[in-house]
Amino acid sequence: MVSLEQARNYVYEHGTLWERALFSYLFEDGSLDRLHQCLFAYKNADNGFGHRFEHDLSFPGSNSTALEYLLSTLRRFDVPVGSLLDGTAQWLEDQLAEDGSITPPEGLAEYPLAPWWAAWGAQPAPDSIVGNLAHFGQATAKLLDSTQKWALAHLTVTDIQEIEWLFMAYHPYEYYTAVKDVPGHEGLLDATYAHIASLAKAMPDDQSYTLFAFVPGPDAAIAQMIPDVVEKALDHIEATQEDEGHWRDQHGLAQWYPMVTISNLYALKQFGRL
Repeated sequence: MVSLEQARNYVYEHGTLWERALFSYLFEDGSLDRLHQCLFAYKNADNGFGHRFEHDLSFPGSNSTALEYLLSTLRRFDVPVGSLLDGTAQWLEDQLAEDGSITPPEGLAEYPLAPWWAAWGAQPAPDSIVGNLAHFGQATAKLLDSTQKWALAHLTVTDIQEIEWLFMAYHPYEYYTAVKDVPGHEGLLDATYAHIASLAKAMPDDQSYTLFAFVPGPDAAIAQMIPDVVEKALDHIEATQEDEGHWRDQHGLAQWYPMVTISNLYALKQFGRL
């Protein structure tokens, strides 16, 4: 039996201020204005986001990694954005390289960061970010045009089918489910769904929680494709809450446990199990 109270206590003890505000909004009828206030604290004067909003990158200046994680979170939990993203699309336009990728900010590596971000220098791919901006009606014509060209070169059916980790499928998923005016869109979206379904069927049990980034509820397309896999993943989530009230992520990184806990509770709620 899942304990919402124990999960709440874990998030309130170990989560960041904005994660606690998100928990309150999703599960306690908490204030959306309060959540927005917490999120605005990560927004800079240039309308980008930073300040370790994404746990593995501490750079205070505006960066694509922070923005990507913010947008994915807002969309996944269906959080209204209000004025939170005002000016942010214009900030992103200024970061675009000639090929449509995102230029990393100077000084990023001078602050603590996970080794993978040291190697990558923040998120260079624009797909998820622009897809989610489009989802919220915030993508500019320049961003849509630039990212379409980038996607047609870097997010082809072959590229989609070569994704090895389920959680990394957010790149095509968050772009092609939001941006429809792309040549060959139907085939690209079908390939995205089919590959996510294939990866989900093969995923280890400890990665079950990652499926629900692509299955927001029982009516979702992928939920209809693999209902038995979804039910098995929900069963695993129900059975694996830790004694302290949380769930672990697949990499054993404690800074992500509060968000995995929120995500798992939200999945159970959306499927009528909470």
